[in-house]
Amino acid sequence: MICITSEPIDFCRILEDIMDRSSGGTALFLGTVRDHNELKAVLKMHYEIYKEMAEKNLAKIEYEVKTKWKINKFVAIHRTGDLRVGDVSVAVAASAEHRKQAFQACIYGIDQIKTKVPIWKKEIYNNAARWVDGNLLNKK
Repeated sequence: MICITSEPIDFCRILEDIMDRSSGGTALFLGTVRDHNELKAVLKMHYEIYKEMAEKNLAKIEYEVKTKWKINKFVAIHRTGDLRVGDVSVAVAASAEHRKQAFQACIYGIDQIKTKVPIWKKEIYNNAARWVDGNLLNKK
C-alpha cells in the first residue's frame, strides 16, 4: 500500500495491517520532524508533493521492493502540509518471512523515496523559513 495524505500517519494501524502469520519479520521506519537543522531551531515543517507523480513513483518503489525481496506486505506513506516537531512525516514498513528482507526493503524504500519522489519541504523558524533539500543521500 502506498499513500500520500494530509492526515496524521497512524503507525500502530500500519503495524496491524502489515503483520501476518506467514511473516517472521516486520520492520517499520518512521521519519519525524526534528526540532533543529544545522544549529537552527525548527518550529515546524511544511511539505508539498506533486501528488500524481509521487503516487506513480511510490507505486514503482513498491513494485521494486516486492521484486528484489520476498516481501509479503509493503507500506509507504508520506504526509503533506504543516507538521509540528515530533509529527511523523513518512512511514515505510515491510513484512517478510525473514527479518533481513524486511529491514532491507525498508532501507531501500526510504532511500528511494528520498531520491525519486517529488517532495519539497520548508523549515519554519522563529522569524524565518527556507526550503531545504530533503535528500539526505546527497549530503556527506
